[in-house]
Amino acid sequence: MIIGIPTEVKTAENRVAMTPDGVRELTSLGHAVKVESGAGLGSSFSDDDFKAAGASLVSAEEAWGCELVCKVKEPQESEFKYLRKDLVLFTYLHLAAYPAVAEALFEAGTTAIAYETVQTPDGGLPLLAPMSEVAGRIATQVGATLLEKRNGTRGILLGGVPGVRPARVVVIGAGHVGWNSAWIAQGMEAEVILLDRNVDRLRWVDQIHKGRIMTLASNRGSIERAIAEADLVIGAVLVAGGRAPVVVTDEMVAGMRPGAVIVDVAVDQGGCIETTHETTHADPTYFVHDVLHYAVGNMPAAVPHTSTYALTNATTPYVVALAEQGVRKAIASDPELKGGVNAVGGECTSEPVAAALGVPAVDPEKALA
Repeated sequence: MIIGIPTEVKTAENRVAMTPDGVRELTSLGHAVKVESGAGLGSSFSDDDFKAAGASLVSAEEAWGCELVCKVKEPQESEFKYLRKDLVLFTYLHLAAYPAVAEALFEAGTTAIAYETVQTPDGGLPLLAPMSEVAGRIATQVGATLLEKRNGTRGILLGGVPGVRPARVVVIGAGHVGWNSAWIAQGMEAEVILLDRNVDRLRWVDQIHKGRIMTLASNRGSIERAIAEADLVIGAVLVAGGRAPVVVTDEMVAGMRPGAVIVDVAVDQGGCIETTHETTHADPTYFVHDVLHYAVGNMPAAVPHTSTYALTNATTPYVVALAEQGVRKAIASDPELKGGVNAVGGECTSEPVAAALGVPAVDPEKALA
C-alpha cells in the first residue's frame, strides 16, 4: 500500500503523524510511504531523516493522493478539497465537536477512521491515551505558569513554600487526562482534589497516591463547592466519540475567586465548562468573570517531538494492519479498529458520533461491503 503523511496545517500544530522509525517499519514490510517535504520540521525531524527511513518526499497534493493518509488532526477547511471516495483517512477527528468536518467527510464519501474511537474490549482508548497523558501533564504545567501575576491572575506558586498555603488544584475527571494532571500537580506539592463519577477509579487513584490526592465523588454539589475555592480548575471529562458534557456552569465560574485559572482539556470534544470556547496556541487565553480560561484544542502540539513519538508508538500496529490487510479485512479481524471507523461512503458508522451529530448510524462492515 502507499501511505501519505501530509504536513499539519492547523494553527501551531507542529506534530507529524509518523516518526522516521514508523516510516521504517512500513517500508521494511514493502509498503511505500510518501511524506510531504517539511512535514516533520516542527517535531525536529528533517527531510533527510525521513529519506533515510525509506520515505519519498512529495508535495501536499501527492501526499493526500495516496490510498491511506495518516494525520494528527482533523482536516481543516483548506484540506477539504483533498477528501475523496477512494481515500482512507486515519487521524484524530473529534467529529462531535467539529460537525463541519463530519459534513465534509460525508459529502466526499471518504472512509475516515478516528484514533479517539478505537476502543479495546475493556473500554480502553489506546490511541487517545498517549495524547491524553501528554495533555494532562501539560495542563498542570500551563496552569502553574498562568497563575503567575503577569498573566493578570492570583500570583500563586503552585506548591507554595514552607509556612504558605499551596495552590488548590481541582481536576474534574479521573481518566488519563485527569489522573496525569492530578499526578503532576501533587508532585509539584499543590493541594489536589480529583473528582469522578466512577468511585472504583477514585479508589484506584487513592491506593496509588496514598492520600496525596484527595478524591471526591463527582456531582453538581461537590463540583460547585470544590471550584469555589480553587486556584486552578482542570476540565478532563470524556465521552468516547461523543460531546463532552458540561459539568461546570457559567454560574459556577462566576462564583470562583477572581484571578483563578481554568484549563479545559475537553475543549476538543466541545468542552466540559460552559464558559470555554476553543482557542489556539497563538492566542490561548481569555477572561470570563475575572477567571482566566485556557482552551487550546491541540495542547500536545506544544511538545511535538515527545507527542509524535508517543503517538507513533501507539498507532503503528494499526497502520500496519490497514496497510497489510486493507480496511475491510483489518476491521473484520480487529473489533478495536472497527470501533474507530466513523464514516464510510457518506454515512456515519459510529454510534456515539451519530448520536452527537443527530444522524443515523450504519455498521461499518455493511457500509464497506
